[in-house]
Amino acid sequence: TDAQATSGLREALNVAARKTVGRVGRQDGYNGDKDIRIPLPSYLNTARQGLGAVGMAGMLDDLQLRMNRAAEDAAPKATEIFADAIARMSVTDAKGIVSGPKDAATRYFQRTTTEPLKQAFRPIIDRSLADVGAVQVFKDTSARLAPAAGGLGGLLGGGAAGFDLTDFVLEKALEGLFHYIAVEEEAIRSNPAARTTELLRQVFGG
Repeated sequence: TDAQATSGLREALNVAARKTVGRVGRQDGYNGDKDIRIPLPSYLNTARQGLGAVGMAGMLDDLQLRMNRAAEDAAPKATEIFADAIARMSVTDAKGIVSGPKDAATRYFQRTTTEPLKQAFRPIIDRSLADVGAVQVFKDTSARLAPAAGGLGGLLGGGAAGFDLTDFVLEKALEGLFHYIAVEEEAIRSNPAARTTELLRQVFGG
């Protein structure tokens, strides 16, 4: 029934959201996970190997760690935002997700939560980066890299010009969050063992 579909889907999405936030919103939730670890900005990452020769590789490693820690600090805010999106889900939304493609629920989350997540995450990421000095490290690295690297200056190019570190970390943090929402959705759809309540089994089978 429509009521079962809506209730079952809300339950499934709450399960997926809690598992996802619990997974990424802890120490090394991003940094310790090769699938969602936030990389250095490409122009810095490209030059990382050569920078060992001038003693700057450690600075970049520290910057990358601090970026991932900022995402881990922000992630718990997603719990409330996901819960609100689930509560506002209509019967039409629910029926479309249950009968839709395998990533229909993930798409629903992306459509309804991306902007609220950005608004909630941005000040936390800003504060986290500032608290650990990552922004200053980034500025120092960007300013010193080309002259310190000598012949690597051409490789680095103008990558630092106009680059916003918070925007970069924010984008990658959301990518990691939705990556695991998709993983959880796939599990509920395809793995009977992941349907942990009777209502989930009725809606998704198994």
